[in-house]
Amino acid sequence: QVQLVESGGGLVQAGGSLILSCAASGGIFSINAMGWYRQAPGKQRGLVATISRRGNTNYADSVKGRFTISRDNAKNTVYLQMNSLKAEDTAVYYCKMEVSTRGWDGVDYWGKGTLVTVSS
Repeated sequence: QVQLVESGGGLVQAGGSLILSCAASGGIFSINAMGWYRQAPGKQRGLVATISRRGNTNYADSVKGRFTISRDNAKNTVYLQMNSLKAEDTAVYYCKMEVSTRGWDGVDYWGKGTLVTVSS
């Protein structure tokens, strides 16, 4: 069974930095797209950043220039480096991966989320 486990969330002051990690495990053949999403209180979950298997990235406008997504295919892990954090970045951050367990399939899996709180 594929599982995604996030880590690295916590409390940080505005202007500070955090690094989130998300590691996948369990019968993985390969992983295509990886991404980070976030959900603030009272809001819908939305895209933060995605990265393809080849390393092509995409960012929400609100985080461009501050956040960097990267991946380590050998470790089935995706990272999110968050700099210059703002109070409005406070949210639960979720990772998502498109995982192949058979070589020809692709199923989206989500982590359970990690809370990032930015104090102003």
